[in-house]
Amino acid sequence: MRILVFFDLPTNTVKERKTYTKFRKFLINEGFIMMQESVYVKLALNNSITNSEKEKIIKNKPEKGIVQILIITEKQFNGMEYITGEKKTDILDDTERLMIL
Repeated sequence: MRILVFFDLPTNTVKERKTYTKFRKFLINEGFIMMQESVYVKLALNNSITNSEKEKIIKNKPEKGIVQILIITEKQFNGMEYITGEKKTDILDDTERLMIL
């Protein structure tokens, strides 16, 4: 499963910019990867991880602005079409496992 977080936060004042930066850093520290500006994604292996991440986001949400969460399956995520641009290949962001014996 994938957790997508979309957010649109105000950045007009110094306080609002600090709040934006704090929320963005929170997402990065939680393991989210930026897909686009203000769109972050994270791989979740099961529903309990998804629910835990949702609770953390709700707990750390900014007071102003819009924050949205969308949960989709890996198949739906891989079916995403790129109209312009291309998928970043320098970031390993899939369910493959590396096992060294």
